[in-house]
Amino acid sequence: MKLKSLTITILTFCVAAFSGMKAASAASFSVIADGLYNAGGLSFGPDGDLYVTEAGIGGSGACVPPASGQGDSLCYGTSGAVTKIENGKTERILTGLPSIALPDGTGAGGPRDIQFDPKGKPYVLIGYGANPAFRDRNLGYTDLGKIIAPDFKTNSWTSVADLANYELANNPDGGDVGSNPLGFVIDGNKLVAADAGANDLLRFNTVSNNLQAIVAFPQDILTNPIFPPSDTPSNEPAQVPSQDEVVRSPTAGLLLSETLRERPSQFATQPVPSSAAKGPDGAYYVSQFTGFPFAEGGAKIYRVGADGTPTVFADGFTQLTDLQFDSAGNLYALQYANQSAWKGNFDGSVIKIAPNGTRTILLSGNGLESPSALTIGSDGAVYVTNRGDRPGLGQVLKIENTKSIPEPDSALGVLAIAALGVGWLHKKKELATKPPINTVVALK
Repeated sequence: MKLKSLTITILTFCVAAFSGMKAASAASFSVIADGLYNAGGLSFGPDGDLYVTEAGIGGSGACVPPASGQGDSLCYGTSGAVTKIENGKTERILTGLPSIALPDGTGAGGPRDIQFDPKGKPYVLIGYGANPAFRDRNLGYTDLGKIIAPDFKTNSWTSVADLANYELANNPDGGDVGSNPLGFVIDGNKLVAADAGANDLLRFNTVSNNLQAIVAFPQDILTNPIFPPSDTPSNEPAQVPSQDEVVRSPTAGLLLSETLRERPSQFATQPVPSSAAKGPDGAYYVSQFTGFPFAEGGAKIYRVGADGTPTVFADGFTQLTDLQFDSAGNLYALQYANQSAWKGNFDGSVIKIAPNGTRTILLSGNGLESPSALTIGSDGAVYVTNRGDRPGLGQVLKIENTKSIPEPDSALGVLAIAALGVGWLHKKKELATKPPINTVVALK
C-alpha cells in the first residue's frame, strides 16, 4: 500500500467547521478574474499588479503513471501559464509552461505558485505529482518539479532548482519516492518550498545554488480512522487496508495491528505539507492537508524554527492549502472544502488566526469553492484563487471589509478540515453558474 504515492496525486482539499469561531458578518467579495485553468498560487509584483499561476490541462504528449498506480496516466503538454491581473483585465504573460494532467484536464501538475524576491525578480514553482524517476525517462527534459526564473518580456525562463530530482536522489522522509511541490516563500536569497509528495520542506540558496531539506515531516498514526465508503467514487480501493493486511509503525517498524479482520483501529497517514509562510518571528509556518484517509481534525500548522525542528503552532485542522501573514501578524489559513470532498460539497473557507490564537471565519461557502491559494494585498483585502481544481472555471476573488469583523472571545474554537482530491468527483456535481466579473457578493 503506497500511502505516500496517493498523496502525490491529490491536488484538491476540503473542510468541516466546528463551533467556537465567529463567522464574518461584514465581508464581501468580488470576482476579479475568471476562466482560469487549474489556478494555483498568486502574488503581487513590484508593479502592484496581481500575478496568478495556471497549472494548465496537460496535453497529448508522453505520459507518466499516476503516483498511486491506479487510474489514468498523466499526460504532458505545454498548457501552463502565468496570468497578470491589471486594472480589471487579465492577460497571460508567460505561456508554454510544462503541464501534466488526466485526460479530462483535472489533477494537473504545472505552475503552482509565484513569488517575487526583494528586488522584484519573479520565481515560479512548477508542480509534478508523480515519481521523479519517470519524469526524464518518459517525458524527456522538462521543468516539472522545479523552480524557474521567468522573463515575462521574452516569454522565456531558466531552471533554478530541481526539487523532484532532489527527492529522487535523497528521499529525506525515507518513504515512497515522489514529488509534488505546491507552494513556496522567499526569504531573502532563500527559496523555501513545501513538497507535498516528498513530505518535506526544502531550502534553495540562490547565491550558493545549494538545495537541501530543512525537515522531513513525520507520519501520523490515526486511531479509529474513518475510511470513505467502499462505493464512494473518489475512493481508491488499493489504499483501503484489506482483511489480511498488516499495518506497521512508519518510524520503529512496530506492529500496530495483527492480521486484520476489519479495517484497522490504527493507521499511518502522510503529513503532506502544502505551503509555507515566513512568520513575524522569522520562523517558517507550514500548512498541512494530511494524506489518506484524510482524518478530520488531524492536520496541523507547523512552526519550523532555526534549528529545523517542527513544532505544532495550531491544530484541529484537516486539510489546508495555503498560509499567509499580514502586516499585523495575523495568519490567514485557506481550506478547500467544508466537508470531506467525497461527500460532493466543495464550499471552502478562509480563517484568520490572530496573534493571540483566536480564530475567525472570514468567508465560508457563498461562492468560495475549492480554493487553492491566497495572498494579502496592500489594501488589506484577501485575494484567493477559487475553483482551483476546475479547468476553465478558475477565478480570483477579492475579499474585502475584513477589518470590521470582530474576533471571537475565546481561543478555544477550532476548525476541522477534511480532504479527498480526485478530479473526476466534480463530474458528479453540477457547478453553480459562474458569477460575472466584478460581481459583489455580501455575506450575511
